[in-house]
Amino acid sequence: MTGPGTTKRGDMPDLLTAALFIGFGVLGLWLSRPLDQGTLAQMGPGFLPRVVCGGLIVLGAVIGFSALHRQGEPLEAMKLRPLAVIVLSIVGFAYLAEHAGFVVASLWLIIAGSLADPGGRWRTTLLLAGGLTLFGALVFIYGLGVQMKIWPF
Repeated sequence: MTGPGTTKRGDMPDLLTAALFIGFGVLGLWLSRPLDQGTLAQMGPGFLPRVVCGGLIVLGAVIGFSALHRQGEPLEAMKLRPLAVIVLSIVGFAYLAEHAGFVVASLWLIIAGSLADPGGRWRTTLLLAGGLTLFGALVFIYGLGVQMKIWPF
């Protein structure tokens, strides 16, 4: 039995997700056409992009097929505040990483991004920001040797 706000067949959010995955996969395959694929023993520059795009297409097909066989849910209206907060936190990270170092940029990204969820708790957010910043610094700056200053001074 369907209510007034549901469709009869097909979960619309998952169908949209499936369409995006398949679309990005097809676009990636098309854009990687000029790259040499190589072989499994000697991979070319096009090997990994094609594998990832193929995986996206398969994942999109699985999600879409399962969404067609479920009770439908309508798409909710897009909320602009969370989208704007996330975009601004990413742009701020890119700017601060160059000028203020990884630690300040990472803290900004996590704390500012948490404002997209009005129900978030500050204590949890600050603990998460500290832990993820430490983890990111250890992995990317020290472990992988990413050439980025860690502190603003």
